[in-house]
Amino acid sequence: QVQLVESGGGLVQAGESLRLSCAASGRTFDLYTMAWFRQAPGKGREFVAAISGSSGTTRYADCVKGRFTISRDNAKNTVYLQMNSLKPEETAVYYCNVVKSIGDPAPIWSDYWGEGTQVTVSS
Repeated sequence: QVQLVESGGGLVQAGESLRLSCAASGRTFDLYTMAWFRQAPGKGREFVAAISGSSGTTRYADCVKGRFTISRDNAKNTVYLQMNSLKPEETAVYYCNVVKSIGDPAPIWSDYWGEGTQVTVSS
């Protein structure tokens, strides 16, 4: 099981950008498909984006397509989420996790989550 540490959140105005980072432990990071999720106050956790370990294939939730970009640096064991044109309704705690595959971006360890990073978008 890897350890995940998210960072990069903050308070921004609507329309602005943020770049989140997720640092992972482990020597086999490049084999993992990684994903970002978010949980808004009073709501369930939802999928945002995923990236495969080898080919870098990506997948996005429809609501973020064209605005968010997921990427990774396997040499640094880090996955990123560039978020542009942020909206107030995207205020949430953002988490990363290891998922089963691009086709099935469900967490491998469903009971393990990092602390996440808070993103607050003001209107």
